Amino acid sequence: MAEHFAIRGGARLVGTVDVVGAKNSVLKLMAAALLAEGTTTITNCPEILDVPLMADVLRSLGCTVTVEGDTVIIDVPAGLGAEADYRSVSKLRASVCVLGPLVARCRRAVVPLPGGDAIGQRPLDMHQAGLRKLGATTEIKHGRVVAEAEDLRGAQIWLDFPSVGATENILMAAVLSDGTTVIDNAAREPEIVDLCTMLSHMGAKIDGIGSSTLTVHGVDALSPTEHRVIGDRIVGATWGFAAAMTRGDVTVRGVDPHHLDLVLDKLRSTGATTEILGPQEFRVAMDRRPKAVDFVTLPYPGFPTDLQPMAIALSAIADGTSMITENVFESRFRFVDEMVRLGADARTDGHHAVVRGVPKLSSAPVWASDIRAGAGLALAALCADGVTQLWDVEHIDRGYPRFVENLQSLGADIVRVKDEPAP
Repeated sequence: MAEHFAIRGGARLVGTVDVVGAKNSVLKLMAAALLAEGTTTITNCPEILDVPLMADVLRSLGCTVTVEGDTVIIDVPAGLGAEADYRSVSKLRASVCVLGPLVARCRRAVVPLPGGDAIGQRPLDMHQAGLRKLGATTEIKHGRVVAEAEDLRGAQIWLDFPSVGATENILMAAVLSDGTTVIDNAAREPEIVDLCTMLSHMGAKIDGIGSSTLTVHGVDALSPTEHRVIGDRIVGATWGFAAAMTRGDVTVRGVDPHHLDLVLDKLRSTGATTEILGPQEFRVAMDRRPKAVDFVTLPYPGFPTDLQPMAIALSAIADGTSMITENVFESRFRFVDEMVRLGADARTDGHHAVVRGVPKLSSAPVWASDIRAGAGLALAALCADGVTQLWDVEHIDRGYPRFVENLQSLGADIVRVKDEPAP
């Protein structure tokens, strides 16, 4: 049954909200479990749609996967399958991260080209080039990535761009390769650090964790482990933007504030007060209309592309004009037309969007095209007069656990509406 959100604007968000494990980490950790025979347990998992989807991918490879609340238990067999099921893989982009572990464990991987959010091209060129450096052969055949290797050997690998996905796949293949692999210009996101931490607990030998150069000393085998997922910095920052936009006062718990240093600095530039309350807690408060600031998305530690829709939503009601530059995904501005429906004065040109803030937005029916676009539109609806209907909310459910309930707890007037099927 289809659902939509009905959001009445005007509420000031106040209170405390808890953030659980990171979507952009848990799915990769689930894939990493493939590297070791036995039972791996992952805790603090977000209760989002993508977790059971990834569980289906692992089941198609022969694993037994149990999802119990915020815990995922993965039993990996000795005879691991090498071919992932198309129906499971096609539903989420992160499923491609099984490629590296399968090549490492099985010396063969057949992974259908993945699906996921429509935010731009995300080719697998660097994934394949890295695996070839390690000694694998790869090709795209009948809509599937086919990789095979008799042996994997350590290599010097330079990434043209610090791709998170390519870093993850190459890293997970390298941990079971012979010799030493050096990955230069590696992604530095906290989620990469989380993956390295789990791999280290499994027995991998990785130097340079958190830097742009990862040195991996291959080992013969890894062991299953238990690992707690880091807090979701994108979800935490979303609540920070919501506080600034609604002139609210929100405390966020469960995420490392230092993973959001640049984001919090940007919010301070808009006039918000930000305060680090502890190693997993921060506060954002605003008592005036936000000031317009410019945003430029870049790989970590730059401003995250996943927060670009929230930046546009804030700019839409800010005092002044903002320039938002998107350097990561070329189609991420496609949702701006929906923001215009809400009364935003926004124009896009290639990698740039110019947004002239207005005092108040106006309600309208809008559609979410991806996870973050949906969250950005919901935040904009909180600053609109009347009731906004937000459709295609299954996208939001893929990245934000208890999205409606968390906003309600902060004082937002938002409800989930189940739509009656057509007669």
